[in-house]
Amino acid sequence: MRQDVIDRAYALLGQRRPDWSLDQPFYVDRDLFEMEMDLFFNRQWLFAAMSCEVPEIGDWLRVDIGRESVILLRDKAGAIRAFHNTCRHRGSRICTTEKGHANRLVCPYHQWSYELDGSLARTRLMGPDFDRQDFGLVPVSVGIAAGFIFINFSADASGFEAFRSEVEPYLLPHGLEDAKVVHTQTLVEQANWKLVIENNRECYHCAGSHPELMHIITEFDDPDDPNIKPEYKALIARKAADWDRLGLPHAHTHGSDRYRAVRLPFTGGMHSMTMDGKPASRKLLGTLSDTDLGSVRFLNLPNSWNHVLADHAIVFRVLPISAEETLVTTKWLVHKDARENEDYDLQRLTEVWAATNDQDRILAETNQLGIRGSGYRSGPYSEAIEAGTRDFIRWYSREMMATLAPLAHSKTSPQENAA
Repeated sequence: MRQDVIDRAYALLGQRRPDWSLDQPFYVDRDLFEMEMDLFFNRQWLFAAMSCEVPEIGDWLRVDIGRESVILLRDKAGAIRAFHNTCRHRGSRICTTEKGHANRLVCPYHQWSYELDGSLARTRLMGPDFDRQDFGLVPVSVGIAAGFIFINFSADASGFEAFRSEVEPYLLPHGLEDAKVVHTQTLVEQANWKLVIENNRECYHCAGSHPELMHIITEFDDPDDPNIKPEYKALIARKAADWDRLGLPHAHTHGSDRYRAVRLPFTGGMHSMTMDGKPASRKLLGTLSDTDLGSVRFLNLPNSWNHVLADHAIVFRVLPISAEETLVTTKWLVHKDARENEDYDLQRLTEVWAATNDQDRILAETNQLGIRGSGYRSGPYSEAIEAGTRDFIRWYSREMMATLAPLAHSKTSPQENAA
């Protein structure tokens, strides 16, 4: 990281008003974007894919994050591994398509081949002194939480077990390791990645922008929020009693501001995120038998939010492309034995979130266009309804300041510190 960029970012964060949006450079500046990629996307646990996407030994997926490319695969012991998608000969990418199946990974350039544990299996014409043991694929840390695959590029990839132990009880009853992805939507949004996350973390905009979604959920997703209407608070209490009897966790996690899980009921007697509120799949996830389980809302910063229901799940992955461009991938999952046109209809399954995602894309892109202009000034977050966005920017700012403080030449005292 360049010293002038470190000093500029540190100064901007140190002087900004607490609980206001970030200054313009954080949404448009290429140098600050490169710093973020190092501080957040090279050092945090990132949601990469679902374990059910590599169900068999030898199945693999490619995930590209900034300059990095990663191979996720299931090895001969059935474990999921991750490796840099870089040949140890002269650095060519090995896997060039999005997914596949292989007994060995073979580099297309000079045909060096690798076993599923990453060890170098075979080369040609490298001479008698060449030692294959020194040239295995470079591993990437992997963590699995109830079917969600997370990766971390850092040499010190700690903290995953505390995260896993806290969120897994919410997710395990839904059996996502025995699910399958039946539809994937990819959107390239012309907006900074933080605007995509900020938009997701609040529902201030929902009433005016998401008609398909708002007949299912409320604007407020904290059971303790004083703005929740009495009838919805009573519904939460009734469903909490039901879920306690079923042994299903539902209260907010409180172990970290980087992640959270909570189970909340739908409104108006709805059982699923469909246009009519009825289940999208007759075959429920896992071994569940009750359709009225609301949704587990599962967040992991910096790049994922998810809705896990009784009948299906919708998982979201956010990956930055540039300072003003972001790839948003949404996947819909059902039980692996569910049959299309018999147990589920693909259009019914996807139409609510397909519409919502496009609406959010337009909102984020319009936000980006406004921020690019010379008239942009940071503004305050609403205490009543933008707490999620406020908390995200608090987390972002703390992470940035903690990393930059030892490196910055100017030791400006941040106004926000632990706010």
